[in-house]
Amino acid sequence: MESSFISWSNGTLHLALRAGKESPVGIAYLHPAEAASSPLASGPALVEILTVEEGRARTSQRYAESTVGARLRYVSHTAASEGSWNILTVLQRDTETGLEAETVLRAANGASTVQAVTTVRNNGRKPVALQAVTTLALPLLAGHRAAEATTLQLASATSQWLGENQWTLEDLRGSLPDLNLGLHEQDQRGHLLRASTSSWSTGGPLPTAALVDADDQWCWMWQVEHNGGWAWELSETRDALDLALLGPTDDQHNWLHSLEPGDQFTTVPAALAVSRDGLHGAVAQMTAHRRALRGHIFSDRPPVIYNDFMNTLMGDPSTGKLLPLVTAAAEAGADIFCIDAGWYDDTTDWWDAVGEWQPSTARFPNGLSEVTDAISSAGMGVGLWLEPEVVGVRSAMAASLPEEAFLQRRGVRVVEHGRYHLDFRHPAARAHLDETVDRLVADFNTVYFKLDYNITAGTGTDLGAGSSGAGLLGHNRAYLDWLDAIKARHPHVTIENCASGAMRQDYALLARLDLQSTSDQQDPLLYPPIAANAFLSVLPEQAANWAYPQPGMDDEEIRFTMATGMLGRMCLSGFLDKMTTGQLALVREAVSVHKEILPEIQASTAFYPSGIPRWNDQWLSVGLRASERDLVTVWQRDHAQNELTLHLPRWAGQEVTINWLGSGQGFETKWDPSGYLFLTATTPIGRLSARTFTVQAA
Repeated sequence: MESSFISWSNGTLHLALRAGKESPVGIAYLHPAEAASSPLASGPALVEILTVEEGRARTSQRYAESTVGARLRYVSHTAASEGSWNILTVLQRDTETGLEAETVLRAANGASTVQAVTTVRNNGRKPVALQAVTTLALPLLAGHRAAEATTLQLASATSQWLGENQWTLEDLRGSLPDLNLGLHEQDQRGHLLRASTSSWSTGGPLPTAALVDADDQWCWMWQVEHNGGWAWELSETRDALDLALLGPTDDQHNWLHSLEPGDQFTTVPAALAVSRDGLHGAVAQMTAHRRALRGHIFSDRPPVIYNDFMNTLMGDPSTGKLLPLVTAAAEAGADIFCIDAGWYDDTTDWWDAVGEWQPSTARFPNGLSEVTDAISSAGMGVGLWLEPEVVGVRSAMAASLPEEAFLQRRGVRVVEHGRYHLDFRHPAARAHLDETVDRLVADFNTVYFKLDYNITAGTGTDLGAGSSGAGLLGHNRAYLDWLDAIKARHPHVTIENCASGAMRQDYALLARLDLQSTSDQQDPLLYPPIAANAFLSVLPEQAANWAYPQPGMDDEEIRFTMATGMLGRMCLSGFLDKMTTGQLALVREAVSVHKEILPEIQASTAFYPSGIPRWNDQWLSVGLRASERDLVTVWQRDHAQNELTLHLPRWAGQEVTINWLGSGQGFETKWDPSGYLFLTATTPIGRLSARTFTVQAA
């Protein structure tokens, strides 16, 4: 069988597509440094299309070997550039059904990462019921050869409320055993699958993961960029290890889409980074891609946020409680003061009554403006919490909005935890929230919104959709459109993404929004692994990690919680108004240090000098690689292990200078020029400690 190849590159990543007359288009070469020399002549299809009418050509659980996908044939391709993006568009056609698949591959300048999205068009005469369409399917290639599963480790994670970003690094063979496929002369029928459920895109398995080759440091890191249903899959053939990235599917998300003649369907985006520098190299490449998605947004002085919620007012604000906090937050150095939940209701039992978003007159007898004016007078920007997608069952909005403005199943509104879920496909739902945001910006000079999302929608809505999963996808995309419109009308407004912490931590949202709440965890001892591992999924400058010092803490405990917020975006809370002068000085010192290093944070890439932190580790560390130095935070939560070794290969063969940021050294250090830094605890037995320091050439 003859094959021709399409070569494409952004100057950093080199890719070749196989485009034969007798087989579908497939990725035949992928390399972060070298142009194609000997691409693979065979392999999986670039696009798989599962339909009710035809399904798979061979029974399996894999998103592979689809009957339609196997019949796709190359039609044409174009290469172009748009701003910092290099774009390759490939068109395939199945002559039997009339389906066309157009795949758009994008790579930003300087990034060894490719993003994909596929559009399926029905140019036939009959409707086609889509069950799944891959955004990207490919063999994992170490240049021109297939990756060896026996030498690979899988870095993957799960999240849950209060326990986000729990990453592990384990041998792939522990989850994908060697089945001796050659003996059976067949490819695998099973798979290693991770998928979201319902509308919390990161409320379980994460859409970001990586494979690391322990032998030669090849690494492949991927993310599905969607705020709803997604899946990623690893499976084996006799020739290669295959990866498939998808949005919602019939099996996992009750997604079934009827594609009528003349209609088209576009998958959710997904991205794959390739590196020969191990996991940290792949993280750096994915970081470059994420920044390109955001348009390389940099600020000379990103704001530090104080939020009244965490371990402080906990959704029960009032004029009397807020005004002392406003004064103290300004003294601590905060730039934004965000009034969190509760400002809109006269009682403390507001959960199932939200939706009108009008300021409480009981909490604020002289009006909310008394507090917001005080915030402005203190030199800070005004922030407000909002949960736009929900309406409480006791809210007046539940009756005033039309039935079609809510998610429904079989004609009944979906209810979860005393709340209805708005459907942003409906103009009345969007208009209500447009009016809300515009009013709050105009009335209170709001420059910061924290947008929360505390319920899930089940499988979605079947109103105006062929399946509940298709309805949810429609809502998810309409919500993104609404956010785009908000940012267009109010470009000066900063928006924090939140969903009971980080239950919706994805790059459909984070390509648009400014910060990501990383957790609702209230225990400062449990927060460090959440904060440190957030950088695997979120840009450092977007990771809003809580620092919540309290007047009941001693100095080391204050330093510990402030260190947790140091290397991301510090989100400050706590009863600062009740602190002693010395305690507030420690907080102010940490905020000042954080502000000084923020310009470096927003241009840095993350690394893990003592390995990926595990939930119960006694010592944890995370580093950010800046242009001239490394920024490192270390937490020590127990004394059973008295010493920690940090691997800092960037400085191997050199003498280094260690600079502690803020008062108090915290650890004794010893440098080994082979690239290792040894830390020894200096605090008394039973006492915790944490510090941030820099490492640079002496």
